Amino acid sequence: MSASSGYLALVYKDSDTSYGVAFPDVPGCISAGDTFEHAIDNAAEALGGHLALLRADGDPIPQPRSIEQLRDDPEFVADAADAVVAFVRPQAERAAAE
Repeated sequence: MSASSGYLALVYKDSDTSYGVAFPDVPGCISAGDTFEHAIDNAAEALGGHLALLRADGDPIPQPRSIEQLRDDPEFVADAADAVVAFVRPQAERAAAE
């Protein structure tokens, strides 16, 4: 899987919070939304912006890990225990695909 394809995201929701989204393979890239759909849309925008900043700064773009690699990562398994796993494509790539 390439970075332009997208990344797996963990979506969290407590009864008294918005939906929160984090990307295990893109440290520091987080987002939120009042509904699941808004959270995913906002996450795509945040991911696109985060990757653009990395490129602009000349920093390496994190490569998405495979499902198998993530399953073998105890930290991911623990983080995913109370989350929904979603696939999110960076906003620029989503717009081009639609």
